[in-house]
Amino acid sequence: MPQRSPRRQVSRLPPERRIADIMTAARAIFAEKGYTEHVISEIAERAGVVEGTIYRFFANKNDLLQQVAEAWFQEMMDQSAANFAAIRGEWNALHFVIFHTLEAIRRDPGLTRLMLYELRPEPEHRDSRLYALHHDYTGRLCAIVRDGMARGVFRPDADPELARDMAFGAIEMRTWSYLHHKSSFEPVPLAREITDMLYAGLLPRTAPAPQDETLRRLEAVSLRLERLADQGEG
Repeated sequence: MPQRSPRRQVSRLPPERRIADIMTAARAIFAEKGYTEHVISEIAERAGVVEGTIYRFFANKNDLLQQVAEAWFQEMMDQSAANFAAIRGEWNALHFVIFHTLEAIRRDPGLTRLMLYELRPEPEHRDSRLYALHHDYTGRLCAIVRDGMARGVFRPDADPELARDMAFGAIEMRTWSYLHHKSSFEPVPLAREITDMLYAGLLPRTAPAPQDETLRRLEAVSLRLERLADQGEG
């Protein structure tokens, strides 16, 4: 009786390993080449799988990009969480958040571009986990301001959300050229400058600014002129 040839042993990796390999390859490709048309085939080749395997675990290219961005942002938050919790003093805490953000942009410009210019403009972004993660991350700065207000370090009429928007708006504007390959930036001096300006603006006012009264009068005159104009049109 002829002997049967032994069956070839097929090595099947567990799904978790496949997903991890795909995510690792996707993160590298997205960071290097962006959100290009043929990126899935390159990710499959680098992960050592066929394209169909990717679609077993991810709905489409956008879903893969979304999960890569979420994992990156979660990693960034986890890496800074312990150090952030140990920071004491409002200036130090503000500086930590601002510097850490600038360092992340400098270290991962490709992923930053994808988050800002591919994912953030999508209509569904505000309902995504990435949005929630970003909200929690930037919310650290709001918490610093609220704590400073409660301790009397910052003035009681400060606006934590406005402070957050000013800080992260400055970061985004000052790194725009870097993300578009037009220039570079140094995180250390830039973080200190943004922190100094933000911190100074949050401190209690010891005396009214010299232009306050002039501005008040100009606003009053402007309001009267607007009312006169409205009456004339009526």
